[in-house]
Amino acid sequence: MATLLGSESPWTGGKRSVRNGNIIAKIRHSQIVGRGFSRGTQLPLALLQERDKQAKWHGIPELLQKLHESSHPNSDLSHTHGVLKELSSLLSMEAMSFVTEDRKSAQESTFPITYTFDLFGGVDLLVEILMRPTLTMQKKKLKMNDDLVNDCLSVLYNCCICTEGVTKSLAARDDFVLFLFTLMTNKKTFLQTATLIEDILGVKKAMIQLEGIANLSGLVQSFDQQQLANFCRILSVTVSEPDVGNDDKHTLLAKNAQQKQNSSLSRAEVNQVTLLNIPGFIERLCKLATRKVSEATGASNFLQELEDWYTWLDNALVLDALMQMATEESEHTSTESSDESSLATSPLRHRLPQSMKIIHEIMYKVEVLYVLCVLLMGSHRNQVHKMLAEFRLIPGLNNLFDKLIWRKYTSSNHVVHGQSENCDCSPEISFKIQFLRLLQSFSDHHENKYLLLNSQELNELSAISLKANIPEVEALVNTDRSLVCDGKKGLLTRLLTVMKKEPQDSSFRFWQARAVESFLRGATSYADQMFLLKRGLLENMLFCIIDSGCKSKDVLQSYFDLLGELMKFNIDAFKRFNIYVSVDNKFQTFMTQINSSLVDSNMLVRCIILSLDRFESQTEDIKVVEVLSECCLLSYLARVENRLSFLFRLVNIINVQTLTQENVSCLNTSLVVLMLARRKGKLPFYLQALREKEHAEKYPGCLLNNFHNLLHFWQRHYLNRDKDSTCLENSSCIPFSYWNETVSVLLGSDRTSLCAIGSYIDEPFMDLDRDLLEY
Repeated sequence: MATLLGSESPWTGGKRSVRNGNIIAKIRHSQIVGRGFSRGTQLPLALLQERDKQAKWHGIPELLQKLHESSHPNSDLSHTHGVLKELSSLLSMEAMSFVTEDRKSAQESTFPITYTFDLFGGVDLLVEILMRPTLTMQKKKLKMNDDLVNDCLSVLYNCCICTEGVTKSLAARDDFVLFLFTLMTNKKTFLQTATLIEDILGVKKAMIQLEGIANLSGLVQSFDQQQLANFCRILSVTVSEPDVGNDDKHTLLAKNAQQKQNSSLSRAEVNQVTLLNIPGFIERLCKLATRKVSEATGASNFLQELEDWYTWLDNALVLDALMQMATEESEHTSTESSDESSLATSPLRHRLPQSMKIIHEIMYKVEVLYVLCVLLMGSHRNQVHKMLAEFRLIPGLNNLFDKLIWRKYTSSNHVVHGQSENCDCSPEISFKIQFLRLLQSFSDHHENKYLLLNSQELNELSAISLKANIPEVEALVNTDRSLVCDGKKGLLTRLLTVMKKEPQDSSFRFWQARAVESFLRGATSYADQMFLLKRGLLENMLFCIIDSGCKSKDVLQSYFDLLGELMKFNIDAFKRFNIYVSVDNKFQTFMTQINSSLVDSNMLVRCIILSLDRFESQTEDIKVVEVLSECCLLSYLARVENRLSFLFRLVNIINVQTLTQENVSCLNTSLVVLMLARRKGKLPFYLQALREKEHAEKYPGCLLNNFHNLLHFWQRHYLNRDKDSTCLENSSCIPFSYWNETVSVLLGSDRTSLCAIGSYIDEPFMDLDRDLLEY
């Protein structure tokens, strides 16, 4: 089940057979065969069998003819079942060759049985049989046998496994796709239907609209918890924006243009609203996400599902995970007792079902967490937040943390994976990543982040504020104590504990750092920072950056961003930093890491520059004066030549055409440098320095014209986005009005103004990239 593991469906691969192409083309041309057997058309059996033998059709045309004859409109379909069984046996063998260890060779070969079945109209015939009850004009609707429905679905799914063209043709039929949802009301046909729908939606060009499903609310409310969890696999395709798959379209320029064209809600957003309007939907997802393994349905049901639908075992990583856990359990038992008789009474096969039960529950939770995460990032975020808090999602996840989410004996020495949510990895790895992404979305710029703590930890934050003689953050004061975490540790503290123990090359570190950083993002809170500093987070981050030998750009960027939020405006953090880097040339190593990729580290540079500016206005504080004089990092950024070096590089590594959500921060960091210079009346000095630099590099006008274009784009981008502009203001403690005013001054058309970029570009080099501004 590919979606369970957060990757593209493996069932959409495969190649059509071109074997016997000429003879099939002749038969099609003679209209003996069209899209199925025409009603009333008969092919002499002897001729059919002779052709079958020559073309190696494996008896498919003859079976389809029998199926056609036994399924005429007035038939009760009583004789159809036997024929379907034969067809299913043939097709399932071919599908099995695709999903077992022979997959590689199967993908490189052809699938003659599936191709022949589709070519002779088998797929269309099965669709017609399935949909017949909805097409009849009779008052008494035809009731189809559940086994017959399952056989039809099984054959269709086997065809989809081997031939992508079948999946695409089914996806193009909106009437059939919507009809399939009606089959989900029957528990006996639910699993096969859900799996087929998942595959079809995976290749469907236009996202399905959930509001088009008849009585969707009643359908969802009729599901038991396991059905709802399976249904989330389908929902994951319908609530998230499709991946355009083209890097050019990920640029802010392209996204802005697309948003202008699509001013209304996207289909994914409409689907999100549809789900939120289903009574009890979010509450049930929260219960699924937080239920214990002991509360789930017994392992025997899972084994029955495996027997009914073998494709659950599609991904070999699932089986690897099961065997690994069983082996670890065996090793754990052997360390407690070396008595051979006791081991004999507890063989691997007796322990495996419990491991399968755990993996089964993990598979469910991956999809549920994904859907909740997408809804949290949607346009109705506050509504979702309120419901997740009310239904105690965070305390429930906290109670599962040690026993399921981050079990102590789970091996974390896995290969470093990509940071994409579509990473193809084992269920347990995928589960952990989805959990961390959920925490990141839940905490980011939202007052409900304090639900990640328990009551004692909230009291600790209050005590920190009291000792520092600063008011408590309003969000902390307003936190409903009945909704926070239970137990000795809150969820954030548990996360910090495992984060510090995580191997240096673990891909979890990226997501862990992102989740913790999101807790700090927004308006800076001294108490929040001190809470984390007291738990050794700063030293751990510095070790990872300086001493661990980490080479991953993504992981390093997450460290830099977290460190920036942790240190911003906090004099105690800078004092701790200076103590750590004052030995063994660690400061030089740290600066080398920063300079090696300014795109990744620029947020940290911005935080340091903002902090330095604030500290310089607090010279009446003895501790601040002491740290200012001693801290090598603050001293480094206090030197104008170093600031100018950063500014030049920041402006030089981006342009309007390459701006993305990842590197637009470089533009904002360069603006922070110039805003602070403007406050001190030094803006002309910085602009003149940029002019001299580009002349020294023998590219007069290039740098300043590029910056001029970037600022034009900045105006169009941020002035229409309240959320983005609020984030800029909260993170910098500089009013957005001052951001906007500074950009306007820099873009001023008066060439006599010493604060306008245009004044520093010689006339022959003005507007070198005027044509690039047409966006």
